[in-house]
Amino acid sequence: MTFFPRAASALLAALALAACSALPDLRPDFAAAPAAERPIKLAPGEWPQARSDIAVDPDIRFGTLPNGMRYAIRRQTIPEGQAALRLRIDAGSLMEADDQQGLAHFLEHMAFNGSEAVPEGEMIKILERLGLAFGADTNASTSFDETVYKLDLPRTDAETVDTSLMLMRETTRNLLIAPDAVDRERGVVLSEERARDTPAYRTYKARLAFLLQGQRVNERYPIGVTQVLQDAPAERIRDFYEAYYRPERAVIVAVGDFDVDLMEREIREAFADWAPAVDDGGDPELGSVADRQLEAKVHVEPGVQESLQVAWVRPPDQRPDTRATRVADLTEQLGFAVLNRRLSSLARAPDPPFLGAAAFVNDEFDSAETTSLIANAQEGRWREALSAIEQEQRRAVRYGVRQDELDREIAELRARLKAEVAGAATRRPAALAQEILGAAAEDQVVTSPAQDLALFEETVASLTAERVSAALKAAFQGEGPLIFLATPTAVNGGEAAVLEAFEAARKTPVAEPAALSALEWPYGGFGAVGKVVETREVADLDTVFVRFENGVRLTVKPTRFQDDEILVRVNVGDGQQSLPSDAPSLAWAAQAFTEGGLGQITAEDIERVLASNVYGARLRVTDEAFVLSGSTRPEDLDVQMEVLAAYLADPAWREEAFARIQAAGATIHEQYESTAGGVLSRDLAGLLHSGDPRFQFPSKSQIANAELSALQAQLAGPLATAPVEVVVVGDTTVDKAIEAVARTFGALPPRPAPQDAALAQGVRFPAPTAEPVVRTHKGRQDQAIGFVAWPTTDFFADPQAAREAAVLGEVLRLRLLDELRESQGATYSPSVGYNHSYVWEGWGYMSASVEIPPAGLPAFFDDVAKIAADLRATPISKDELERAKQPRIERIERARVGNEYWLSELSGSQADPRRLDAIRAAVPGTERVTSEDVQRAARRILNPAAAWKMEVVPEAPAS
Repeated sequence: MTFFPRAASALLAALALAACSALPDLRPDFAAAPAAERPIKLAPGEWPQARSDIAVDPDIRFGTLPNGMRYAIRRQTIPEGQAALRLRIDAGSLMEADDQQGLAHFLEHMAFNGSEAVPEGEMIKILERLGLAFGADTNASTSFDETVYKLDLPRTDAETVDTSLMLMRETTRNLLIAPDAVDRERGVVLSEERARDTPAYRTYKARLAFLLQGQRVNERYPIGVTQVLQDAPAERIRDFYEAYYRPERAVIVAVGDFDVDLMEREIREAFADWAPAVDDGGDPELGSVADRQLEAKVHVEPGVQESLQVAWVRPPDQRPDTRATRVADLTEQLGFAVLNRRLSSLARAPDPPFLGAAAFVNDEFDSAETTSLIANAQEGRWREALSAIEQEQRRAVRYGVRQDELDREIAELRARLKAEVAGAATRRPAALAQEILGAAAEDQVVTSPAQDLALFEETVASLTAERVSAALKAAFQGEGPLIFLATPTAVNGGEAAVLEAFEAARKTPVAEPAALSALEWPYGGFGAVGKVVETREVADLDTVFVRFENGVRLTVKPTRFQDDEILVRVNVGDGQQSLPSDAPSLAWAAQAFTEGGLGQITAEDIERVLASNVYGARLRVTDEAFVLSGSTRPEDLDVQMEVLAAYLADPAWREEAFARIQAAGATIHEQYESTAGGVLSRDLAGLLHSGDPRFQFPSKSQIANAELSALQAQLAGPLATAPVEVVVVGDTTVDKAIEAVARTFGALPPRPAPQDAALAQGVRFPAPTAEPVVRTHKGRQDQAIGFVAWPTTDFFADPQAAREAAVLGEVLRLRLLDELRESQGATYSPSVGYNHSYVWEGWGYMSASVEIPPAGLPAFFDDVAKIAADLRATPISKDELERAKQPRIERIERARVGNEYWLSELSGSQADPRRLDAIRAAVPGTERVTSEDVQRAARRILNPAAAWKMEVVPEAPAS
């Protein structure tokens, strides 16, 4: 069910709002209802459609076992032979006792550490032999109110399905939770606690504590309390397990390429005899929403983006999912869409009052419902941001929405819903399984995209601006308003100053919004239609190469991987290669190019005039090209091409777009340096390229002093005159793609042919280090990262050697997991990376890294050295080889049935046919790798004399 999500989802996409970036859940719900209308909770084993007038998606089979366990099964044959299994337990951290804080999550970890049928340490190995990678295909999560276990199956043969269901069954009732295993896992859980404790997370906790005063959710964060994690006996984990892992609290979802009758039978056989041993632990009292008036809270947290939230809080809405509530929800959503559009317009104006803002309604884990206005402020300008969002909210409540504004949002939402209908048959199993599971968590009926579109059309047929305005006004009710300001530095006057600024804003008169002006899309033609002068077919890859008379090249791969989806990538010039190697790159500001709009129309007006179309426009600077890209559907392919061609032909380079990106970067260094991981991500690329300015993150002064003219100097020339390659992959035909490109890129002035295939020079891996390079962060004193890398070479120097190195990297990953996580319990997730460049001659590396307390860094480097020495000295076992190779092969195979893979892999292939050979050999080349090959790769790469090391450690505390 994808029906009408509220504006909260748009918020996360549009804003990287520091105060909310750690939100565990932003699930939508419906407007508040009087208590008398709220229903009795669903009975054990009951599905919500039993109490709703909404018809359930007929393609899903729902059922309930006699013990109360529910299941939902859906056959999905695309991609062929794949499936997703999800197990949800209706219990999370809210159910914990005081001395169990963090143990619901700890229990999730113990599901991977031994059961009656699976010895400790064997579960992950069993799945690896079946082609599932730990983390990517095998994972779990714990929230306030649920625990979810996830398996994404690369195959649906009997062995894989039977084994997966057996492991799910073991999780539900047969976990050992052995005291010695619990003790070994403590360090892993504590490592996760360290990694999560960021400025954004601490700000989130402060925000929730302010909004939901006196409620249980503030006392039961899923990660728990450090003292409990360190000391809790295994018995207390078992107590939670027996009280809450129960059939009537469980839902299993299976989606994939299998026989539904057979899957239902196997689920019944696996779980029918599951019976709880003790009484249910019960659901806790969550507390009531407190009586509040206008209040403010200033939260000072170094390392956060200055941000504001103005919220109204009320009791949670617990009405059943019915047609009436969905109609009401849609009506309200459209009102918020108009308000968010107005906020976006303000953010795009010259000298805007905020960097970004949004309004939305949110369910706070059944404890309360909130309506919020939220904004990212420029450094030191929170007063302007607060005044602007207050006035826009008041304007919306007083004057409502205009009919022309509403019509625009209806058109955009209709286009999205139609696209979902067209692509429904090729949705991925994992997405479908999550959709079903999410609906079960919210007691909502699962509906199909076609059902959602039908209700949408029925609703908007008679919907008026007056009704939408009334719904929007009604949403701003509840206790408050409550104003939360997160800031990296103290505010003079504190909360009193915030309240004073808010009251001053309230006194500012607001005017009725002006009517929207009429617009037309001005880029429907680019001149004479381009002529095709060459067509070549790459039959084994179902790909066609086309060359136009003006030099533009087109690569087309028609697919049916995803109905109604077409991906477009335009590669222009040589990207980073063509930038000066002695000057910093301004690629960090590339978003200003598309945000700057076009010569005849602004970016905001592009969105308005093309509201009923599905298209995209984004610019990235990669090592190999300046890349313009978008995603569309068959009926909008022409529009997509017109948009991207217009950005090449007539970019506007508007100053306000650049200034907005620049302002957003003003405090980015403080955000990065607040955690060890932030410092690593900021500095690593530059260090691994020996300080080449093109790969270094810009300094604070470089961001502050950057100018649009400098960005234009780096990008404008190549974008206007360099070779152009258009890659089209998806639900189209060769003829249609040629026609769309001929009208647009093929009609542009001539472009040169790309240079012959040759790797770029001038980038080198850093020299070995006798002692680690040290960087410092300003976060917790127990947070550190160790990193070690060895140079390899580029991919084309020896493609098969690169594949052998990739398998070596997977073996190294297994060894680190076994040693640092499973044996020592030292860290949550050691990481391994490997890269063989397609662009830079001789450049590549393999790396290992870990998050660990500073005192553990020497042991980490020693452990890596010992593992590397063993890999050089001794061939790996056949079992270890298969556990490394099989998940990698399955990962490639799964990627190959997605449009994104082919869009990336086919880029540059006309100029460099070696890339086609790389595609062909990816799987068979990996299958050929032997234990001897891995040992040879280890001897070649894991040379201790070539190792480059780095540490990120905490700054010395102030005296």
